[in-house]
Amino acid sequence: MNLHHRGAILTALLLVFLVVSGCTANDKKTSASSSSGSQVEEHHLLLAAAASLEAVMEKEVIPAFIKEHPGTTIEGNYDSSGKLQAQIEKGLEADIFFSAATKQMDELVSQQLIDKKSVVPLLQNQLVLIVPSSSEVDWKAFSDLKKADMIAVGDPASVPAGQYAEKGLKALGDWDYVKEHASFGMNVTEVLNWVAEGSAQAGLVYATDAASNDKVKVVAVLPEDTLNEPIIYPVGLVEQSKEKVIAEEFIAFLQSEEVAKYFEDTGFILNK
Repeated sequence: MNLHHRGAILTALLLVFLVVSGCTANDKKTSASSSSGSQVEEHHLLLAAAASLEAVMEKEVIPAFIKEHPGTTIEGNYDSSGKLQAQIEKGLEADIFFSAATKQMDELVSQQLIDKKSVVPLLQNQLVLIVPSSSEVDWKAFSDLKKADMIAVGDPASVPAGQYAEKGLKALGDWDYVKEHASFGMNVTEVLNWVAEGSAQAGLVYATDAASNDKVKVVAVLPEDTLNEPIIYPVGLVEQSKEKVIAEEFIAFLQSEEVAKYFEDTGFILNK
């Protein structure tokens, strides 16, 4: 083979090598670009919310938000609003506080632990008198509480439902009897379960709690004028949140029409 032919072959091989190398490089770039484009940002939110919100948040609201925000996880910490307030005051690394009363929210705002501008008075609820569904007693009104030897009530020291119960029953003149026959629960879920299980003959919970359990029935609704104020559920951004952007998106999501339906189906009233 002469030098001319050998040079032509080498040139051809070099061209093939360059083409193949170029394609491989482009494939890698495309692959890298595709991989980069498929990456999602990961976020983790801690929601400190009233116990009466647990069912709707866990079954409806949180799954719907996560579906729209892949890579985001939301951990719910549910308890009485007073307990959650105390935990936030002690440094709980929560991102969002969803209270069952304005009192706890206002106190955290005054301590600059909640961003005042972020607070939304989102929902309303009602306090109701419940008894076990199996009860054969003729219950009609709050005055019938005198028929009960054991009455389940949220502890007024930390549970908003208990604070509302105390205020409302004082206005009705029934608090002294209830206080003497009360078993004080640490949150409304505990109160609801005591009545559902029959360990308490009657109890006071939110209307939404009563609607979530077919082992209890509602006897009466506490008149709003006994409280001189509606029962408001405000939500706000914790100042020390490390996930403020996604937390603000979640608070905005809570105000959407989609979520409004979830709340209303659960028995909450939108605060307009």
